[in-house]
Amino acid sequence: MKRFWQRKYFAFVTGAVIGLLGGLIGLGGAEFRLPVLVGMFGFATLEAVIINKLMSLVVVTSAIPFRSVSIPWGQVAIHWPVILNILAGSLVGACIGAHYATRLKVEWLNRIIMVLLVMLAVGMLLGHTMLVTSVGEFSLIPIRMLFGVICGVGIGLVAALLGVAGGELIIPTLVLLYGIDIKLAGSLSLCISLPTMLVAFTRYSQSGAFAVVRRERYFLTWMTLGSLVGTALGGLLLGIMPTDALILLLGLVLLISAVKVFKH
Repeated sequence: MKRFWQRKYFAFVTGAVIGLLGGLIGLGGAEFRLPVLVGMFGFATLEAVIINKLMSLVVVTSAIPFRSVSIPWGQVAIHWPVILNILAGSLVGACIGAHYATRLKVEWLNRIIMVLLVMLAVGMLLGHTMLVTSVGEFSLIPIRMLFGVICGVGIGLVAALLGVAGGELIIPTLVLLYGIDIKLAGSLSLCISLPTMLVAFTRYSQSGAFAVVRRERYFLTWMTLGSLVGTALGGLLLGIMPTDALILLLGLVLLISAVKVFKH
């Protein structure tokens, strides 16, 4: 009985910590949650992936309204062309990634993602202002839209294959390609991540491993409660977090993600 309550307690705490990160930056937290599910709670890899996807959906869905306290809906809605631009590619990428998720060897994909994450981290930490200015010099809107679709395909592909929300790639894309403020980019990222994840998630919902959701419903309930508390706190802290500090935090998250991909 004691172990049962300890497991629920740790599920709540880890859900809250990762949810805080999601609400503050605009991430699903999948890359941080997966090692916890496998290493701390002992889930099999495929079962951990299923739980991870479900919890990422919880964080992304709940973070959108919680962040509206600091980032009003109007600021998000006015950028609907940007959301649709990236979604046009990410939904296609998610479909492709979900189709080949169990067939494709991801060693080379991991290496490419690692290099990409490091480059994005360096850009965010050292030269985000210069990069936004230089990218903003594009005078042809169709060129920017084309880059947006291409980036979206890559984001959707990565999100489906690796089971992440893709915020680590979406936010830097919004900042560097469109020159959007990082706090607003976090909310736009969630709006892009949600439908992208739903497309990929429908495939896994038919998997036999999805039975873990019913078997671990109490565990999932406590982790969900923790995630909701975390995303609520993250949404509230967003209003007082300095932009430069948020950029530094995202840069560190990108570097940590790159290290995790490298180890994998």
